[in-house]
Amino acid sequence: MGRSLPNVTDTEWSVLQLLWDRGPCTVRQLADVLYPRGGPSEYATVHKLLERLEAKGYVRRERSGGVFLFRSSVDRDDLIGQQLETLVERMCGGSLQPLLSNLIRVKRLKPEELKELLTLVENLDKRSKSKRDRG
Repeated sequence: MGRSLPNVTDTEWSVLQLLWDRGPCTVRQLADVLYPRGGPSEYATVHKLLERLEAKGYVRRERSGGVFLFRSSVDRDDLIGQQLETLVERMCGGSLQPLLSNLIRVKRLKPEELKELLTLVENLDKRSKSKRDRG
């Protein structure tokens, strides 16, 4: 993702999740999912959320058939990665080890998940050594 984007609130995440899962949506479509029994104030809330997300650079709007469609302008994995990097910097002083240790301890990984994680670490270590040997 190249540039660092502003933080995302929980409610904004909900809107982004819908846009990632459903693709481009109107304010009405999003409001109907987020607030199934909602009225004008909920519609206005979703509209305001979209405006904030647009100002932050997370969504863009385009006119289609007389209505505005909103779509995510960032990739889900890129944003998750960026937000995790920010979290690691803020809470762990840039070290990934405390975060991973706590996640493993708290989430109680299944044996196959732990094996997958170990394989990932081993592969990253091999790549890192390979780069050092070449460089």
